[in-house]
Amino acid sequence: MKTPFGKECSFFFGDYFRGRNKEECRLLIDNNLEWEQDLCKTCQMPGIQQANGCENMVFTPTIFRPMLVFKKQIKLQAYCRKSESIVKVPEIGCGECNPILELFMVNENDNDSSD
Repeated sequence: MKTPFGKECSFFFGDYFRGRNKEECRLLIDNNLEWEQDLCKTCQMPGIQQANGCENMVFTPTIFRPMLVFKKQIKLQAYCRKSESIVKVPEIGCGECNPILELFMVNENDNDSSD
């Protein structure tokens, strides 16, 4: 479902049936965090889901304020159940679930410029 800021996110839920206006982030609610609409504006989850569809990643969100003058933001920590490790770059993944295809690998021997 699309967030109020136009990004597709599977954790966002909006119920607008017959005049209702209930919106929530199920990722935050499942982790006992309070959701506000402005949090969707800077959330990384839609970008992560667009770049990586790995089903083995589990996300742990935290809400923080970078400085007192800035708005609250969501910080996501990703964990891979298959490799049992913390994922440093969730957009790419852990490397075991979706290995890089040999088609995209560059061998150093292939850098022959004699063509």
